[in-house]
Amino acid sequence: MADKIEDWRPFLERWSQEWADAQELDAPADERNVADEEPARARWLGFPGASEESIADLEERLGHRLPPSYRTFLAVTDGWRHAGGFVWLLAGTGQVRWHQDEAGLSEYFPDESEDLTPEDELLAGMWDRALQLDVESDMVYVLLDPGDVDDAGEWAVYSYASWRASPPERYPSFRAWMEDMYREFHSLQADRSRRAGTEFVNATTQALDDSVDAARQDALAGRYEQAATALAQAGSHGRPRAGALRDQIRRLLGETYLVSFQELVTDPRYAAEVVPVLAAENVRMNREDRTLTARLGTLPDAERAAVEEAVRQVWAGTYRYTPEGPFGDAVDQAREQARWGETDAAWRTLRAALPRWRPLGPDHLAPVGLYADPLLGPVITPERGRELLATPRAGHSGDTPAPTPDLDPPGLAWLTEMHPGNLLGSYRFLLVEGVEPADLPGRVGVDESAALGEPAMVWESRMRPRGGQGSAPWADEATVSVGRAGQGWSFALQAHPSASFDERWFVSPGVAASRGTRVVTVWSEPFDGQRPGVFHLSVAENGEETYAFTVRRDTTDSRGTLPGTLDPHRLFPVDEPRDQRLGERRALEAMAVEFGVRLPRLALTQGRLHTLRTHSWRRPPGPGEGYVTVGVAGRP
Repeated sequence: MADKIEDWRPFLERWSQEWADAQELDAPADERNVADEEPARARWLGFPGASEESIADLEERLGHRLPPSYRTFLAVTDGWRHAGGFVWLLAGTGQVRWHQDEAGLSEYFPDESEDLTPEDELLAGMWDRALQLDVESDMVYVLLDPGDVDDAGEWAVYSYASWRASPPERYPSFRAWMEDMYREFHSLQADRSRRAGTEFVNATTQALDDSVDAARQDALAGRYEQAATALAQAGSHGRPRAGALRDQIRRLLGETYLVSFQELVTDPRYAAEVVPVLAAENVRMNREDRTLTARLGTLPDAERAAVEEAVRQVWAGTYRYTPEGPFGDAVDQAREQARWGETDAAWRTLRAALPRWRPLGPDHLAPVGLYADPLLGPVITPERGRELLATPRAGHSGDTPAPTPDLDPPGLAWLTEMHPGNLLGSYRFLLVEGVEPADLPGRVGVDESAALGEPAMVWESRMRPRGGQGSAPWADEATVSVGRAGQGWSFALQAHPSASFDERWFVSPGVAASRGTRVVTVWSEPFDGQRPGVFHLSVAENGEETYAFTVRRDTTDSRGTLPGTLDPHRLFPVDEPRDQRLGERRALEAMAVEFGVRLPRLALTQGRLHTLRTHSWRRPPGPGEGYVTVGVAGRP
């Protein structure tokens, strides 16, 4: 905390000299601010310091002893010019006054609420009791609050400007606010200099630029937290490169808000890597950003066309991240694993190859392009992004981080942990033994032309209409997500079937699919206290059902010789409440042991899997049986 004159003077002198060096004293008269000529020549933004007597008189007038950092500031300079970019004159001892809610803002801040936090309560009273320090500004209030005091006696500063469209910003002390205004000065001046085609250079900017170079080396060596701190500091001063480098760290940590990659978007070396990542985030948030491709105007035509095509592919869900070299080979292998639901294996593949990753240029820290890939993006969770950042790469050495645990739980029982409102709260699936997922269309596909669809999220697959062109009105053709279900098994799962289980009409596609192998069919509609619920399991082998059971709220039916581990009377005791899904959990646990199967939670809940339309799960009407179809059409 700065409470000594010698703490303030070097800081204020450095600020003044850097500001003076950035002024154009020889500019035409109509482009100069006459009021700035004197401080520019004097190289001092302040005024003579206030005497102890003047400070004491002010304190007597206010009835308060001033906070340490503001009191010693006044002893160095009795006021200040150009505090940041929007406060042109800061009060000295003769200009400080009580604000007394001059702008009537207490009516708006904080928002009316029955549950005010302690911070809200402080803000509510601040408008009446604060000192106003701004004298001339661009509609910016700078308020020093004697009701918000820390253990060192410092008063909080609140800064508010209506044009910011945000609540007042709080600073723990006057010194903290001044330091932020110094950073604002640097940031605005750096931008002005760039637009003018000049450079804003001084000892501070050179030290910050050196820190950016060092931060890049730290980041590549896995010291990302140290790098992020240095880049945030440099970025707050408007230093080039800092923001783009830090955005890569933030994206890998899952902090997607306001990530823009800044100048990398228009750099031919990096645009093809980072622009698809921004487009993927727009897709995830279901928002259209017409400015994204408009920002590519400075790219050469060929590079611009390639990036625009990549953005189109991202929106279509067909984009593929294709880095070069050994890491690119690992990406191809990981994508193949992820597309069948093996996301833990995909991450292990990527993790092992990270040391061999190479940047596209000096402002590239990590393979952020993974996030644009529809199959690999969901694999990189914030925890894995943190592990990626902590892994030395691009030829750098350092400590290898402990691997993050696998995310997919074993077995099937995790399905019972899904909230009833979740799509996977109810489900039906087939487990096919000895058949690769790519071969499932020939086993359970709706007809001979059946083929796997592009990978889609479970909720996207549900938006596709039930039944295809030419399907019979009675048919229940499911759009399922397919993948691997453990060693030697594949699965085809539909979340939240629109049809209800009815054993009178039910026929499992698994029976026909079991030729030469074994197929397990499961259909679950949870007992939720309103619906009666049902859990059905059947096993078919070589084209015939071998055993099955169906459990309802009050009845249990079975046929065939069931293994003891799958005895429904043991799994679903009659005196046990059905709404807790305990029996269903035991049944899924027993199936996982009996068949050695599992289902991939991450791929089914957050990732993308190939889809397939299956044979009907409902038999056709027999002789003498009829059916009714109902359609709903909106009025034009």
